[in-house]
Amino acid sequence: MAKGITRIRGMHDITPQQTPQWQQLEQRLRTLMQAYGYDEIRMPIVEKTDLFCRSIGEVTDIVEKEMYTFPDRNGDLLTLRPEGTASCVRAGIEQGLLHNQVQRLWYQGPMFRHERPQKGRYRQFHQFGVECYGLAGADSDAELILMSARLWSELGIADAVQLELNSLGNHASRLAYRDQLVAYLSDYRHELDEDSLRRLEGNPLRILDSKNPQTQALLQNAPKLSETLDQASQDHMALLCDILNQQGLKYHLNERLVRGLDYYCLTVFEWVTDRLGAQGTVCAGGRYDGLVQQLGGRSTPAVGFAMGLERLLSLMEEMETLPKAQAPHLYLTLMGTEAQRQGLVLAERLRDALPKLRLLSHCGGGSVKSQFKKADKSGAEYALVLGDSELEQGVIGLKPLRDKSEQHRFSETQLLGELKMRFGW
Repeated sequence: MAKGITRIRGMHDITPQQTPQWQQLEQRLRTLMQAYGYDEIRMPIVEKTDLFCRSIGEVTDIVEKEMYTFPDRNGDLLTLRPEGTASCVRAGIEQGLLHNQVQRLWYQGPMFRHERPQKGRYRQFHQFGVECYGLAGADSDAELILMSARLWSELGIADAVQLELNSLGNHASRLAYRDQLVAYLSDYRHELDEDSLRRLEGNPLRILDSKNPQTQALLQNAPKLSETLDQASQDHMALLCDILNQQGLKYHLNERLVRGLDYYCLTVFEWVTDRLGAQGTVCAGGRYDGLVQQLGGRSTPAVGFAMGLERLLSLMEEMETLPKAQAPHLYLTLMGTEAQRQGLVLAERLRDALPKLRLLSHCGGGSVKSQFKKADKSGAEYALVLGDSELEQGVIGLKPLRDKSEQHRFSETQLLGELKMRFGW
């Protein structure tokens, strides 16, 4: 027997039982974006590797360890996108969307990182992202945070997430703090783990986010980023907090929050949960005012966030707020060859007349008992019954499946009226 081909480790099928949950979540996200005036953008899955090296940073786990990179037939290095912001900026520059314009954009789709697979972390995962270009004020940061808070309320998970907030300051503030942090940690080189030693030379702020308890103990007496912030950065953060306070949105100021990508400045935030074990970040984002210029465009302020849909669905499952699959309204049972021919045509007329109707037609024949068994299993509220007797009399049977009510017969015109009345159409 030939050996079966299995899926790649860390990549998952989304089954027909799961796709209704995905579809309903995606529709809620689209509706939310429309409510805030954001437009969808779609980018390629594959980009030139240099795009991510220049944007994310050479000394990051993503670039050093996690990207799916390969040469194409021309010898160019290509990468399956590990995140969406760099692609969105590249598209905005290339398509002329960003200069002297305000753009509010969103996207969703698969991303790829070669990580150790575990619950809530996959090598192919689906990300939803929001990007706002051309607005430099803290009010645009606040709007994104309030937008995400509204989403949690709509999904029924607001009680399971907490907002972590920090400011990285502007470029000059970060450089000043970087020098202070390196000077402090250099005195403790012999106590730093391998990852922290590597980051000390290339991306020292990432050490603040270390999961090593010994490193965290060392950081207790380290210089504080907030002490190096210039006045403009302090004012930006103060306005953001003031807006959130006016809205009554609770948050925790976390000076160790730095985010894992090099391009962030000023505001950074994460929505975290304790309901998913180690994978506690549900949504994360911040401001990246220098990224457009870094990738070849003109200086453009920018802010955004992203969330993994798998992790979001896991949290909804934990909170028992997953949407239920929509069963068909009707299951059309067809008894006999002539009923099969005419029944399928009838089904099309019903769909034409009732655009909201979910109608599942039986195919493949079978006994009355087997067809009704399948009708019941489908979750439909009613079965339509069409056989020789109904064809002769020009009627269709309507049989309730969720209670013991009797079956009634209607002409096609009468049936349409009956369905409109019963379903409120």
